[in-house]
Amino acid sequence: MTLIVNGEPVTIEAVTLLDLMTALDYEGDWLATAVNGNLVHREDRAVHRLDEGDRIEILSPKQGG
Repeated sequence: MTLIVNGEPVTIEAVTLLDLMTALDYEGDWLATAVNGNLVHREDRAVHRLDEGDRIEILSPKQGG
């Protein structure tokens, strides 16, 4: 399926948000995730199913000011 990840189209076989993150080598409990503008908590990533065309944002905190 094709998803939009951080603004870029990605064609990938992923059923859940956690599957997607694993396939794209995103690791860490400190990441923030949203699907179609809705926050997905860390504990819900393994059960949050993805659909064709979903827009996923995977964000990491930045230090600095």
